[in-house]
Amino acid sequence: MSDPKAKTGAGVKHMKWWGWGEEGVAFHHEDKPGFAPFVDFAIGIDLWKEPQSVAAFSSISVPKSQASAAFVKQFSAIVGAENATTDDESRVVHTFGKSVRDLIRVRAGDFPRTPDIVLYPADEAEVKQIVDAAVAANAVIIPFGGGSNIVGSLEPLANEKRTVISLDLGRLNQVLEIDEGSGLARIQAGAQGPDLEEQLVAKGWTLGHFPDSFTHSTLGGWVATRSSGMQSDKFGDIADIARGMRVVRPDGILVLRPIPSASTGPNVREMIVGSEGRLGVITEVTVRVHRKPEKREIIAYLFPNWQAGLAAMHEISESDATPSITRVSDWGETKMSFATSKESKGVSAAVTKGFGVFLEKIKGWDTERMCLSFIGYEGGNGLVSRNQKLVGAIVKRHGGVKVGKGPGVLYDQKKFDTPYLRDFLLDRGGAADVSETSAPWSKLQGVYDGAFAAAQKAYDEIGVKGWIMAHLSHSYHDGACLYFTFAFEHNDQPLAQYDIVKSAIQQSFIDSGATISHHHGVGLEHAPWLEKDISASGVAVMQGLFDATDPLGTFNPGKVIAAPGVDQGNSGSALHAPAATAAPAKAARTAPAKKAAATKAAAAKTPTRVGAAK
Repeated sequence: MSDPKAKTGAGVKHMKWWGWGEEGVAFHHEDKPGFAPFVDFAIGIDLWKEPQSVAAFSSISVPKSQASAAFVKQFSAIVGAENATTDDESRVVHTFGKSVRDLIRVRAGDFPRTPDIVLYPADEAEVKQIVDAAVAANAVIIPFGGGSNIVGSLEPLANEKRTVISLDLGRLNQVLEIDEGSGLARIQAGAQGPDLEEQLVAKGWTLGHFPDSFTHSTLGGWVATRSSGMQSDKFGDIADIARGMRVVRPDGILVLRPIPSASTGPNVREMIVGSEGRLGVITEVTVRVHRKPEKREIIAYLFPNWQAGLAAMHEISESDATPSITRVSDWGETKMSFATSKESKGVSAAVTKGFGVFLEKIKGWDTERMCLSFIGYEGGNGLVSRNQKLVGAIVKRHGGVKVGKGPGVLYDQKKFDTPYLRDFLLDRGGAADVSETSAPWSKLQGVYDGAFAAAQKAYDEIGVKGWIMAHLSHSYHDGACLYFTFAFEHNDQPLAQYDIVKSAIQQSFIDSGATISHHHGVGLEHAPWLEKDISASGVAVMQGLFDATDPLGTFNPGKVIAAPGVDQGNSGSALHAPAATAAPAKAARTAPAKKAAATKAAAAKTPTRVGAAK
């Protein structure tokens, strides 16, 4: 299995072509005694069976680049020959993101369309030359950051006839300037999370933006998808953090100065945030930064049930407390968290057992329904102490108990490792992915109940044992984000099954008065529900913006909403990966024929996924 890091522009590193993260890094369960029993309980997969191995890249058939020799020569002259490639593996790395749909397709060699050339510009001037030349050639540009997207924002449209450029901004990775008097930093858009944070911390600052994808995503990608980080309660979402921008467009450089507030008509900055590359190429962002806090702690709490945890988070949002993280998992996600823990021994095991007895015998809890919460505190010692006191009183009022710093330290250390679980389960015949949303506080319980009911109905329809769990995070004055994880053991039609479950959950959000996405974006995956979310008139306004600013459909066409005149394809949700490569080659894991028939019948009822390949 080759490593795509050797097939990139100068100094640019990418994730492995077939999964999340770095080569040689993976999730292991052997030192976590509770994990295999939990997975068997949740979705019926025996983790001790031999996993399916990923095929060698050489065995995969990749469509030939459609870039002509003259085209390659022209663009290589802009960035340098070493920073322009039509190499198969580089083009595959730049074709998809990292959703379960993406991973199933890439492992199966399902490439209806790949980029024809990958370019690595060194600076904004080279980006401008590329944009001008691409417009003149009527080519397509898809901006690429870290490749972590999970809603189909990166893949070329299946029926795109024009030459497709994947414009990788990985060489634009520097913190350019820090305005210490204003707490603002100019940072190039291709800087990945660890790199930009390292540069800021070296000068005593932090961005404070830590999404799950932090280790493999970029500042430009965060802006383009309207990202949220784990500490958004204190630092805000990326829409709050990003104050100024530079965006390369055919008519010049769109420059937005970092003004604190202005009354200058509709907010152009807000148009760029969440635009998923459709309005141009973001090359630089000026962001709010903060001095490294004197103290930072994450404390774990337990609540007797989900309703108590939800009510506590709501009260915290209305209180004078200013925590950086307010997160509570439901009972299912709590069980998984405990299942991923290493075995306790000696005094630690005795304490853990004693605490469980205390909760059951003294507090009267049903520990099968208890919910784990992490709340973060940052700032001076006095502020942290005051916030912990305010939050502690609220937790107590809702029947919760403080666990302490230990679990919080582990959470902080492992918070970016969760995506590796997606690969781990795929290797063993399981499909797992996420859907996230937000809604007002008054609707959150209904949204939660609706998603669970919809997922269970979908599992029954396709005849599988499935699992869904959730946590609340990103609290606001008027509501919060709910983040759902779902999983099931797939048969030989994993994508058709996935679409049924994913569609059911997304539709439940609309039915419950929630949004189709809080921070992952729209892409191709969520586009079928956009009109139901923002209204037909809202879509018309957005379409008018895209038509007026990009009449040729140069920039990432078809994402968010369909680009006029571009054939999106109509293959929709019934995607079928070849059984030999997409599912474990074991008869025991092949669903009965009646389950496959149910999958096909149910697939016809799901919304069409715009732009999907046949």
